[in-house]
Amino acid sequence: MKLAQGIEVGDTGLSDTAGAAGYGTAGDLNVIIGDIIQVALGFVGFIFFAYVLYGGFLWMTAQGKEEQVQTATGILKNGIVGLIIISASYAIADYVVGAIAGLGATTATPAG
Repeated sequence: MKLAQGIEVGDTGLSDTAGAAGYGTAGDLNVIIGDIIQVALGFVGFIFFAYVLYGGFLWMTAQGKEEQVQTATGILKNGIVGLIIISASYAIADYVVGAIAGLGATTATPAG
């Protein structure tokens, strides 16, 4: 590798260190899929979190109106169930992508 000053530098081993730490390269399919899943689940998790905040706001501003309290508790229950589902799906997706990347499921390994 040649630096901007014209100094020639040998391989620093950063790619080996990144690979040993569990970081793949940007072109790995499992890294791309993992990033897409992470962004999608993060966005959906944010939406359910906002839904729970909205339910809490309705409950706090109900002022004794039983109908609004029932609506708010329904929203809170649905939001919490959604957050649990999103958390579980994130954990499952993280495990599956990690297992595919870490165990070499996409590459053949010699026996013995």
